[in-house]
Amino acid sequence: MIESQQQNHAAILSQALPYFKEYHGATIVVKYGGNAMVDDDLKRAVMDDIVLLSLVGIRPVLVHGGGPEISETLKRMGKESTFVHGLRVTDKETVEVVEMVLAGKTNKGIVSLLQRAGAKAVGLSGRDGNLFEARKILSRGVDVGFVGEVTKVNPEILDVLAAAGYIPVISTVGEDEDGEALNINADHAAGQIAAALGAAKLVLLTDVPGVYEDYSDPSTFISEMTAERGRQMLAGGQVDKGMIPKMEGCLMALDGGCQRAHILDGRVPNSILTELFTHEGCGTMITPE
Repeated sequence: MIESQQQNHAAILSQALPYFKEYHGATIVVKYGGNAMVDDDLKRAVMDDIVLLSLVGIRPVLVHGGGPEISETLKRMGKESTFVHGLRVTDKETVEVVEMVLAGKTNKGIVSLLQRAGAKAVGLSGRDGNLFEARKILSRGVDVGFVGEVTKVNPEILDVLAAAGYIPVISTVGEDEDGEALNINADHAAGQIAAALGAAKLVLLTDVPGVYEDYSDPSTFISEMTAERGRQMLAGGQVDKGMIPKMEGCLMALDGGCQRAHILDGRVPNSILTELFTHEGCGTMITPE
């Protein structure tokens, strides 16, 4: 039995070797969110995966949300969370809470976990090093408050950190030209960062296995699709609620030169490693045209 297990472990490593070679030196942007940020065991599993990527010569960049923590903090303050087309309605008080939670508690907690797992990590927000240039937006014509979009990513600070062996951990708070803080959707920001860095992959961790033609029918799961099909699904209303910004983020990345985008179930331990280093992979892979 022990010998069989050893052979299985050796076979897994042998299968992973070509992928180690392929991605050595490449940048992979991981957007971390959903229940993987709430469950302590999943937190540690995701951080271990990120550290492993770094140890085999990949340059991971971690972009995080923090929706559950923001909602919980607002609830304790007596404020209910409202969403329009997957974006949080953000008044002046809410944007202050968003920055406090994301750039403070959540970001520093992730940096701590990575460092305890053996990596060097640095926490940033989009306001640091002029990483994001941003502007206030409407959500399909609806004013959702202090919500912004990235108009440009200035990746110099990320290049410096990666070259020195640090994992950048980015919270998606930006500012407009007047210095007003803006809540920026993390899926969109991750897509823009992946494009600016020319990443080999964008990986979005979420709370579902991937993309479905019809989410109510598990048999319609899509393991691989093109960006054009993603655009058609958005236009046809087949993608809704929280999956809208995720699909949009993938398309932003691919349109900007990222080679592949993946939507994975962050509730499954080691889903990142399974996608990157096995033949079968997991989740939904989206390719350029």
